[in-house]
Amino acid sequence: MNKRILILGDILTIALVTFIGFATHGEAGLSFLPRMAAAFLPLVAGWFLLAPWFGLFQDEIIHHARQLWRPVLTALFAAPLATVLRGLILNAPIIPVFAVVLGVTSAVGMVIWRAIWSWIANRRL
Repeated sequence: MNKRILILGDILTIALVTFIGFATHGEAGLSFLPRMAAAFLPLVAGWFLLAPWFGLFQDEIIHHARQLWRPVLTALFAAPLATVLRGLILNAPIIPVFAVVLGVTSAVGMVIWRAIWSWIANRRL
């Protein structure tokens, strides 16, 4: 399958996790888009900075379900970076528990997405 779809899925997964996070706090309206962007964009930057380093776009890794630990680790490392960038963007305090929650929810979302990707890609092989 085309890796552009994989990349688009990664971005959409981060967007969905971001939206769900805001929605659980009752902040899903259009007025919250700037704050959503302040969480979404740093997480996307952190993800795509680290994903190649963890091999998340290599065929021998993305097609094997036993490699799903890699997106988990990537999300757990990308979240603190994203939290620091978010704090700088919003000129707000950096809250460690936010980094943990962001990392765990992002990891869960990415594992679900990447597992679906692996299953579909392996069916086509």
